[in-house]
Amino acid sequence: MPTLRTRFDLSGFARALAARLPDHWTSTYDQHAQYKDQFETTRGLWDSGHVAAVAHQYVLGHHAILHGPNGLQLYVADRPLRRRQFVVAALEPEGHGIRAHHFAEVDDPSGIAVPDDPARAAAQVTRRLLPRYQAALDAVRHNAANHPEPPHRPGPPPPVARVVTLTWYDDGALGAPYESVPEDARMTLYSLGFQYRPLQAAFVLPASYGEDGRALQLRALTHQLAEKGIGVNLRHATTPAASPTAASARPPVAPQVSSTVRHR
Repeated sequence: MPTLRTRFDLSGFARALAARLPDHWTSTYDQHAQYKDQFETTRGLWDSGHVAAVAHQYVLGHHAILHGPNGLQLYVADRPLRRRQFVVAALEPEGHGIRAHHFAEVDDPSGIAVPDDPARAAAQVTRRLLPRYQAALDAVRHNAANHPEPPHRPGPPPPVARVVTLTWYDDGALGAPYESVPEDARMTLYSLGFQYRPLQAAFVLPASYGEDGRALQLRALTHQLAEKGIGVNLRHATTPAASPTAASARPPVAPQVSSTVRHR
């Protein structure tokens, strides 16, 4: 187990570091009675790199928090196995309406390792960490001000009055009876490869399109009909849970064709 510094080492370093950071910073020091106590603070680490790894893999025993202007907070802890170094990382902001979705797509201002020389450490924190921290904090606060509620997807609109019901047939074709298709949807089916077959009294997208081709045509049909306020249902020709009836087993009736022969 790595040997940790004494209370004076960490607390004294934190005070000296705070005194050398720009603007006004103060420090607080806290010891952990139990290993689990360190997670009360480290769960708020705004870091996805080695500082988070240190906080979750080692028993640290203590930590310091630096409190800066505009709500900035820095976590300071020993760096195990490196007695001449400390780790410093930002803490996530709280309050002011900040919620989990405000951190989405905001890069973590990952923490850094610094030497145990407060002057050199302050220079590195000022140059490397604070600009990233401030930029990330500004982005989160902007999100909180402009998007207070999470971007939940809305529910479906009310059911449409007109619907085209397409059927997958056993031979792989996809189609719908001609009379069931609204008149202003028929040209859309034509344009997407559905063929009108008089003997079957139906629009049919042939199986020759293949599975991928039928999927593309169906997607395009759904979008184009939605713009007309027409929904699309998809059914299979046979449903195992239901026994076929005599009526459903009959083939589609072809439109009546006049038998009158015209003479010139």
